[in-house]
Amino acid sequence: MVLDSYIVPIPKPKEHFSKSLTCEDFRGVAISPILSKVFEYCILNRFGEFLSTSDNQFGFKKGLSCSIAIKTVRNIVDHTIKQGSTANLCAIDLSKAFDKVNHDALFSETYAETYT
Repeated sequence: MVLDSYIVPIPKPKEHFSKSLTCEDFRGVAISPILSKVFEYCILNRFGEFLSTSDNQFGFKKGLSCSIAIKTVRNIVDHTIKQGSTANLCAIDLSKAFDKVNHDALFSETYAETYT
């Protein structure tokens, strides 16, 4: 059985009324069939106790948000400075990188074998 998703282009929140639209002005959102969601919930219900994520992950986790991540970073920086050390931070915006990834290549066995 093949469960296909439909990709729906959603406009990014930009000023797009005054210019021609390009592919860069849209974000693809996959709409999956209900059967795949039921399968996902069955897997999570059965094997959820074996699946875990790092406590350092804030994205895509229930009950966590960007503001909690910022508060955590602020607490770590404050603690580091109080100890007399220097805190160096680096922030990377990967939102554009996500739009440019060849998602089909990520799941290709040939691609995976070439780069492993």
